[in-house]
Amino acid sequence: MHPAAATLAAGLAFPVLAAPAAVPARTTSALAPLAEVAPGLEELYVDLHRSPELSMRETATAAKLAVRLRALGYEVTEKVGGTGLVGVLANGDGPVVMLRTDLDALPVEEKTGLPHASRATGTDDEGRPVPVMHACGHDLHMTAWTGAATLLARARGSWRGTLVLVGQPAEEKGAGADRMLKDGLFTRFPRPSFAVALHVTPELPAGQIGVTPGPAFASVDSVDVTIHGKGGHGAMPHRTIDPILIAARTVVALQALVSREKDPFEPAVVSVGSFQAGAKHNVIPPEARLKLTVRAYREDVRQRLLEGIRRVAAGESAVAGAPAPPDVTVVESTPGVVNDVPLTGRLRGAFSAALGGANVVDFPPASVSEDFAYFGREGVPASISWLGVANPGAFAEAKAAGRALPPLPSAEFCPDYAPSIRAGVTALVAGALELLPAR
Repeated sequence: MHPAAATLAAGLAFPVLAAPAAVPARTTSALAPLAEVAPGLEELYVDLHRSPELSMRETATAAKLAVRLRALGYEVTEKVGGTGLVGVLANGDGPVVMLRTDLDALPVEEKTGLPHASRATGTDDEGRPVPVMHACGHDLHMTAWTGAATLLARARGSWRGTLVLVGQPAEEKGAGADRMLKDGLFTRFPRPSFAVALHVTPELPAGQIGVTPGPAFASVDSVDVTIHGKGGHGAMPHRTIDPILIAARTVVALQALVSREKDPFEPAVVSVGSFQAGAKHNVIPPEARLKLTVRAYREDVRQRLLEGIRRVAAGESAVAGAPAPPDVTVVESTPGVVNDVPLTGRLRGAFSAALGGANVVDFPPASVSEDFAYFGREGVPASISWLGVANPGAFAEAKAAGRALPPLPSAEFCPDYAPSIRAGVTALVAGALELLPAR
């Protein structure tokens, strides 16, 4: 094993499984204090996990991170895009590297039984009290991000350029990145040359990083369809135009958009998650409502699916003689994440050098969404990688038994946070120094 890699492996508290390429000396130097700062980062993680906040309500979370960045010498601006924050560390001529974390949690009641389990509550958009949990690992994202910000600030004598640390709100709603951009993220602050992020996964053991060049997260569109009919008595259906029947035919016909109108080698999903109509056994209602989720990896496939939903719904209503065309409304949208291939290649090399080649693996595209997509759509080379967080022993046991560990965003999601934090910090520092030239 390369001596520098052995040093890093000892600090990370998990084994490097294969001899990596030589770690650049400045990366080794920058990561040297990791063992020193790790206990404080673990305390931060526990604090963030115990005190989660819902989307666009992350005021205390953002304030905690802002205090830490200011203490490190970053110029910090709060309330960007609502509750977001931006920390800038200018360090001479060179590229601008953006490291992004998300801040928000979910309305989930934690069921892990851990000593540091969240017992927090919040208020949802309808004003109802709800339990709150970091069930998607944003607390771990913030902790690794803070650790990277700390080590890179300490190592500023070894690199030149500008770091932009972005704390983004409302990722769980797919809204925060767009809000920050509309509030001048790329105009009020240095425009990034590169944008980098991590996302946790229990599908990899702690200490491993998954990389996905090209399409990495699916686009998601939430579509509401209202079918109009003519209500009446269920005993006299001939005097009605039954919207339930029209909606049922629409649900079936929609499946052909994926099975017959799309290249079978292009993944896509059209799922109906809600079918609502009527309230009484013997009354045919005047309308029926469908709620759909639509997912794709390519923008042209996405647009064809959305057009197809409108066409199919209108066609079924027309065939049935409906009194009005259906209302088809896209109520929420997040574009797909397409990782920049050259940037992802460079990051993979940096991750492999710092963590060991066997700890950096190919990871398949995910059918879930991530509003990190908006940064890449602004023309900035962007890449998000997967950070393994499963306890290695539990992961191996589950794999041998043919079962999976609690997934994101499960109430039982339980990351092995100490080694995961160290691996996340290592990846972000190594990736940033790959992109920031030496002084």
